[in-house]
Amino acid sequence: MTASLIAPYNRITMTQKPNPAQDQFANKAQAWSARFSEPVSDLVKRYTASVEFDQRMAMQDIAGSLAHAEMLAHVGVISAKDLADIERGMAVIKDEIESGQFQWSIDLEDVHLNIEKRLVELIGDAGKRLHTGRSRNDQVATDIRLWLREQTDLIQEQLTKLRITLAEQALNHADTIMPGFTHLQVAQPVTFGHHLLAYAEMFARDGQRFADCRARLNRLPLGAAALAGTSYPIDRERVARTLGFDGVCQNSLDAVSDRDFAIEFCAASAILMMHVSRLSEELVLWMSPKIGFITLADRFCTGSSIMPQKKNPDVPELARGKTGRVNGHLIALLTLMKGQPLAYNKDNQEDKEGLFDTADTVRDTLTIFADMMQGIAVNKESMRAAAAQGFATATDLADYLVKKGLPFRDAHEVVAHAVLTCEKKGCDLSALTLTELQAFDSRIGADIHEVLTLEGSVNARNHVGATAPARVKDAAKALINQLRSG
Repeated sequence: MTASLIAPYNRITMTQKPNPAQDQFANKAQAWSARFSEPVSDLVKRYTASVEFDQRMAMQDIAGSLAHAEMLAHVGVISAKDLADIERGMAVIKDEIESGQFQWSIDLEDVHLNIEKRLVELIGDAGKRLHTGRSRNDQVATDIRLWLREQTDLIQEQLTKLRITLAEQALNHADTIMPGFTHLQVAQPVTFGHHLLAYAEMFARDGQRFADCRARLNRLPLGAAALAGTSYPIDRERVARTLGFDGVCQNSLDAVSDRDFAIEFCAASAILMMHVSRLSEELVLWMSPKIGFITLADRFCTGSSIMPQKKNPDVPELARGKTGRVNGHLIALLTLMKGQPLAYNKDNQEDKEGLFDTADTVRDTLTIFADMMQGIAVNKESMRAAAAQGFATATDLADYLVKKGLPFRDAHEVVAHAVLTCEKKGCDLSALTLTELQAFDSRIGADIHEVLTLEGSVNARNHVGATAPARVKDAAKALINQLRSG
């Protein structure tokens, strides 16, 4: 289970403003206070503060700061002793955060200043030197990229688990016949395994999109400082290597103001959730007693407060609803960015909450669905009975006549007359006698009834990507091997 399922994120109650006489850092309240003649009002503090949600990036902020400090020491901007003190102080802060002992303050506005203030408390002037050669603008851009890279990797892991589950179920049900639909009308017989592999294909494309997104987000903004770079002799490539980035952002203005990577992540998430929603819609329909194709395990369903017989498919229903939530975050982020001039603007503080919620929602959804699809119970008899309705083998009869020399459009017309007759008689095409079938076209021979069976129909489609059980098994096995081998 993902971390958000085990221990959902809780907002931490902020501490009151420290006593100014006891704290030199707090006496200034904010890093820019000397410029202002009056303090920020309490309402504005609450309105502009982000620490209640951006503290989620604390570990990424520490990692970025340590890499920055190591580079500053390497190029001689800070001393080796300063670096050692910073590393010692950050280790204490990391332990405090992980143990829940860290005191977050809304007066310090964000995760960056909260950690910096505590560092100064622990190690003195060395903590004040840490911010040399950087700004919160490039610092937060780095933190978001580090955090989002981690989330992207977690989502890829969950996508792999879900695709393996779908492939395993496809292998188990490679020859379980069900109706294939167009317009929600019975069209042609397929197999349940083939149907599940369609979703495995969708989720494969989702994985590719997240991989593309990761490649673009994995560039280091740090070193852009506020917007124009810095006059210190920094080594950005060294920091990039330390933090595992593939390279550095090439333009300082773009580095601090770019949120394309976040938009791409939300777009990939929205498409993925759209696929989840389509699957959810089918699960809800299939579980309806009128259809009865499947049953979900009890742990994914709930009952009714008034109707004791009910078993409601709450998980897929809620996943449909959460799809709209993720879509909304994408639109919000696009709207946030559309009117911003270069470079960084305070608007960008609003990029995080929707981004965090998107990642949480996608991770949790994938985790639950991998488990849910593994325990799905399939009613083969109901699926087969439904496939026998609606003249699902009509196309097979038309193909049979084409192979006997009749042009397809003429064959289509012949079968349409046969279907009309069956509707009047209240029977399926397979129930017509050979004599009755030959009345529609003399080319029809004694082998026709093999063609009109459900098994004959699915087996006839024996090419790559089609629904023949042998092909489904091959595709499912290949996918399982591919995913398990990494």
